[in-house]
Amino acid sequence: MGKCLSDNQVEKFHTDGFLSPISVFSINEALELKDKLEGAEKMWPEAFSASARNNAHLNFEFLDSIVHNKNLLDAVEDILGPNILAYASTLFIKEPRDPGFVSWHQDGKYMGLSENIGITAWVALSEANGESGCMSMIPGSHKKMLAHKDTFGKDNILTRGQEVQNVDAGKAVETPLRPGQASFHCPTVIHGSQPNRSEHRRIGFAIQTYIPTNVKSIHGRGSAQLVRGIDTFGHFDLLQRPKSNMEEAQVIARDRINKEYANILYLGAKKTRDL
Repeated sequence: MGKCLSDNQVEKFHTDGFLSPISVFSINEALELKDKLEGAEKMWPEAFSASARNNAHLNFEFLDSIVHNKNLLDAVEDILGPNILAYASTLFIKEPRDPGFVSWHQDGKYMGLSENIGITAWVALSEANGESGCMSMIPGSHKKMLAHKDTFGKDNILTRGQEVQNVDAGKAVETPLRPGQASFHCPTVIHGSQPNRSEHRRIGFAIQTYIPTNVKSIHGRGSAQLVRGIDTFGHFDLLQRPKSNMEEAQVIARDRINKEYANILYLGAKKTRDL
């Protein structure tokens, strides 16, 4: 038994490539975070545009608090060990009746890391269910990296519209979450999500990904936050936490990091787009 997860839960993560649900916040705490997010969207819309959905935790205290949440990190530590970096984050927001979807894919294909060892923690700030387009996973699909095809589909939320083809969707398992719950998935599990057919926003904040400190970038040094333990490897430039929302130095740092991250995500692509 670990700090948060049972031995069976840890085994299930390794067997299936994902684990869900994991309780992180109460519903009220999650809705308070949602209110803060929507307030920040109104005050700083440029910080939440389609091209600026990555690494908002570097500019906003309330998102930073999620990345460093004790309950979340206790669960991550039970799987990865005590020394943990946060590599990046992404806001996945589907508006009501939004046709946007996420095709079947594996995160690790485009993350530019030396090893596919890590956990993406997808934290729900609103209800995420089948109607609103929660994530679906293909259990056991994490054993190897597969070929992806770039589609640049109009309604595909992914940067390149990348997809693994010929996936047996009949094997998919939905991962519905109430506000305040999280799902964990590894970098190689095949996953995706359908459009939001509900009348409410579906808001997810993904820490993408938590990695042990021995993992490194294969495209230069890269940047990350040390969120727990110690870093004796020094593979990444360690980032500071925001002391207030939209600090000038942190905004500049985030812009630089997002450009570097986009270069990795689009590496080898024939074109790019404003996502």
